[in-house]
Amino acid sequence: SLPAPSTERPTAAASGWRARVRGAGRLCQLCDWAPGMENGARVLVVGSGGREHALAWKLAQSPRVGAVLVAPGNGGTAGDAGGKVHNAALDVSKNDVVVSFCRAEGVELVCVGPEIPLVNGLGDALREAGILCFGPSAAAARLEGSKAFSKDFMVRNGVPTAEHKAFSDFHAAKAYVLGLPESHKVVVKASGLAAGKGVILPETHEEAIAALEQIMVAKEFGEEAGAEVVVEELLEGPEASVFAFSDGKSVHLLPAAQDHKRIFDGDLGPNTGGMGAYCPAPVLTPDLEALVRETVVQRSVDAAAAEGFPFVGLLYCGLMLTPQGPKLLEYNCRFGDPETQAVLMLLETDLYKIMHACASGNLASAGPIRCFPNSSAATVVLASAGYPGSYPKGAKITGVEEAQISAGVKIFHAGTVRKDGDLFTAGGRGLGG
Repeated sequence: SLPAPSTERPTAAASGWRARVRGAGRLCQLCDWAPGMENGARVLVVGSGGREHALAWKLAQSPRVGAVLVAPGNGGTAGDAGGKVHNAALDVSKNDVVVSFCRAEGVELVCVGPEIPLVNGLGDALREAGILCFGPSAAAARLEGSKAFSKDFMVRNGVPTAEHKAFSDFHAAKAYVLGLPESHKVVVKASGLAAGKGVILPETHEEAIAALEQIMVAKEFGEEAGAEVVVEELLEGPEASVFAFSDGKSVHLLPAAQDHKRIFDGDLGPNTGGMGAYCPAPVLTPDLEALVRETVVQRSVDAAAAEGFPFVGLLYCGLMLTPQGPKLLEYNCRFGDPETQAVLMLLETDLYKIMHACASGNLASAGPIRCFPNSSAATVVLASAGYPGSYPKGAKITGVEEAQISAGVKIFHAGTVRKDGDLFTAGGRGLGG
């Protein structure tokens, strides 16, 4: 049942927001929305990218959902889905602010989009307050937050992955690389969070040492990200991204996707956060999917529970399909971007029902999870000139509505902002569709 709108107002210091009376309900100054203006559950989506726009859009399709609030959202989320989606100018870096907002506005479920709030314990704070959260605890989010931790977790639990070594000392890492045969190619990864850009694929040992200097000495990906590195063997084969819903015990896999990382066509140019994706990826055959489910996804969820940090939310497994079989490159503790924009186009089952079931610890209660049969989806990202390097902001965007006229086409916003009714760029990746 839907809880009655709260009559309590958190202090400005605790929440950074104000409310005033309008009619029978209180209008939240952050989001142009008042409890009681809708019938159904109130859901908060944390984040501002294309992933969060796709999540909010899909959640809003549920007949069980009355309003979707996106904090902070972007130029496309506000007013989407026939006015069912609203932005909330909330400081999501402060867990207590998010909790106060959810209590005051009667939010029943929170879906956390990006990894940083999860690593910083937002899921724990919400659960302690009695608010359902689709997203793992800080302990479980270490699977993404520390590559060194996640690689050790894979090895001790028999999850197939590349051979690796972790180093917190630059000179030790350099000596290790110099001691390898010249034919042994490696991947150098910043262990901490680096916004998806902390992975370097050197061609030679000299380039590998330069990558170590870039991460550990120059700290180009940040102080924390560069405190430790992982040096692992270079695996070869096609890649695939697998998303799995989890309630901490059981799992359900969505169709595999493949994304395009480099900025230019032909797999050229520097790596980005993702320039596009398609789904399903035929490289993950039914037999390979069954193997991945058993040896990677379910094995990881079972191991996390056994080690005392059940994984609740969306487990992303980045795979390399090697001649020796699927091997796990990395975990993400949340939906990937831009793959989410393609994958959710195919999901037929009510996403709110699935997330609620996972957050309640009983995925089976969501019933059968289905995707539209014989369907596929793709997304292509429109980015600002100069991305992923420096780029201008504030360029006017036109033609979005015209682009969505065709059946089956949806434009998801990422780095956009709306001013006086017009749409402008506010980030590197602007749109996906």
